[in-house]
This record gives sequence, structure tokens and C-alpha cells, in this order.
Amino acid sequence: MRAILLGPPGAGKGTQAARLSEHFGIPAISTGDIFRANIKGGTELGKQAQEFTNAGQLVPDSLTNAIVRDRLGQPDAVPGFLLDGYPRNPEQAVELDAMLADLDTRLDAAIELTADFDEVTARLLKRAEIEGRADDTEEVIRTRLDVYATSTAPLTAFYAGRGLLVQVDGLGDIDEVTARIIAALS
Repeated sequence: MRAILLGPPGAGKGTQAARLSEHFGIPAISTGDIFRANIKGGTELGKQAQEFTNAGQLVPDSLTNAIVRDRLGQPDAVPGFLLDGYPRNPEQAVELDAMLADLDTRLDAAIELTADFDEVTARLLKRAEIEGRADDTEEVIRTRLDVYATSTAPLTAFYAGRGLLVQVDGLGDIDEVTARIIAALS
């Protein structure tokens, strides 16, 4: 299984990626986790990424593409992978196609978790409180949702046109959402 997870911030992509990774026996690759680890570690990449995330902006494509290309080339991703948070726009999707062509493979599915923006805002504010995430203020969350709506949402048309899009309701009990995704992929 080589798939991507799409959906607005707070739709449950990270939670579902971990569950699907275990179910299918493939690594879940989260660009957000990679960036957060670098920020926490104070690396040069982390410093660059933090400038953007603190402002509620996305990390530039050039930086993100390089990280994903490197990660997909690692041995554990050869049999399959689940990308969470990448691609986030059609330009990155084209770059992903080039990466996969270089690896002599292709994408099997694009799974979109759909969710109401007010619901995900509430989820993210609660997560910020629990995890102490400085980048999850309501203003930053709304900015990220606006960026998602204008930049990332066009990916649904991109992947639907290729017959790869699988849409699943991302709201509700975690186990139910996982079961919906697995059933939709069957």
C-alpha cells in the first residue's frame, strides 16, 4: 500500500496514519512530525521550519520536497508507506509523482478525511491545551484552515481525476473512522 492522507488540520490524519500503518505494516511518514522533531532538536531545518510555523504558514515546498524524497528512499518505505501532510498542493503532487517514478513505483490511493472546520478548530484548541503546542492558537488554526482550503483542497480534484481519491468522514469515534477507511480501501 502506497497512499497519502489528505484532510484539514485536526481531521485526525496523524491518529489514523498510526492505525493504518499498523494495519498495513507500512511506515506512516508525517512531514509535520519530521519538522517538529527538527524544531525540538534545534537543527538548521528546525530553525527554518519554525519561522514559518510560528506565523501559521506552511514550510516552503523546496524544503518539504527534499525531506520527503529522502524519507521515501529509506529501506522501510520500499514495500509501502502512508504519507501524512504531503503532498499539500498540486505542485507537490507532481513532485511526488516524479519521486515515485524515480523509485519505479506509483501511488495506490489518496484518502481524504473530511471534517467540518468548526469541529477541527475545537479539536486543535483542545490538543493545544493538552500538549502545550504554541503554534495552535485560534488565529493560527484559522489561518492554517484558510491555507488548506485554498492550497491543499485542490488536491482532491487532482486525485479524483486520476481515480485515486477515497473520501471518508473523519469525524466520530476513532475506531469507527479507522474501520471506514479500511472498508473504503477494500
